[in-house]
Amino acid sequence: MLLSSPELVTLNQSSPAIGRLTWRRTMSEHTMKLIAECEARWVDMRFTDSKGKEQHVTIPASEVDDSFFTEGKMFDGSSISGWKGINESDMILLPDDSSSMIDPFFEDATVIVRCDIVEPSTGEGYNRDPRSVAKRAEAYL
Repeated sequence: MLLSSPELVTLNQSSPAIGRLTWRRTMSEHTMKLIAECEARWVDMRFTDSKGKEQHVTIPASEVDDSFFTEGKMFDGSSISGWKGINESDMILLPDDSSSMIDPFFEDATVIVRCDIVEPSTGEGYNRDPRSVAKRAEAYL
């Protein structure tokens, strides 16, 4: 089961799998409101790779619904340098509703949303995703 949220819910410190994250996503109102208010045509799903380079996948705004925030969007992780091999490259971009904003520079109305990277096989944050690393470090402290 895939659980996800901008806030960390649990970290089992006694588990041999210490550092595993469990998230819960509960909101989509902010992004949906932005799309409606500015009549956005596009949603730009952004994330940062391990080297600090911002990456993105742009989808039509019509593809965004409530399941978008619980199921995310699949993408090919082998296209990101140093991440996955082609044989195990499926990954999930899981949007963070609280991070959504209007792109002030794009000609067409576009909503930017930051995403966590999730391993589809485990439902956990990807260990090379800087957002996941930061959340595990914060939970450890």
